[in-house]
Amino acid sequence: MGDEREVWQELLRQQIRMSLEVKQALLDDAALFAELSRACQMAEETCRRGNRILIAGNGGSAADAQHIAAELVSRFFFDRPALPALALTTDTSILTAIGNDYGFDQVFSRQIEAHGAPGDMFMAISTSGNSPNVIAAMTAAKKKSMTVLGLTGRSGGRMVALCDCCICVPSDSTPRIQEGHILVGHLIAAHVEQALFKPKPMQG
Repeated sequence: MGDEREVWQELLRQQIRMSLEVKQALLDDAALFAELSRACQMAEETCRRGNRILIAGNGGSAADAQHIAAELVSRFFFDRPALPALALTTDTSILTAIGNDYGFDQVFSRQIEAHGAPGDMFMAISTSGNSPNVIAAMTAAKKKSMTVLGLTGRSGGRMVALCDCCICVPSDSTPRIQEGHILVGHLIAAHVEQALFKPKPMQG
């Protein structure tokens, strides 16, 4: 029993170490950090113009889209005016109507057609970089003269070619990539909040 417990505890330690290594790489890789800084600047400029940030992904990435939108619309570190962000993953009537009438590959692109405007930003989240409905939405966003920020994994996948800025989290593990994505989302929310409103000391 004791040996089994030690094995599981070591597995937990390994998972934590792997997560820390990914985050350390975001800090240490100069090119990746520059892309992260650029993503923060893109989001700031979008909100400063009064444009919106639209966000989409599948599964855990859908949850990330909603999480990031919530941090922008509500608040992050301090009280301030709401920021214009919308997750395209929440309205089950819209998602099922589009899925039924046009196919699952268009559940996000159709919403980009409806809600997107020139100067808006689309945050596309896909751990593989190859999700067909996310790729279709990116294509629709480019047609709308929106800027496109991609969050993906090490390989980047097909989405890299459609991005104005792409953060490829340096991992091939879906959980580690998703952990990197929500960190990036938090950093973007913190930056935009600090840049657009009266700065206050950040904690946490």
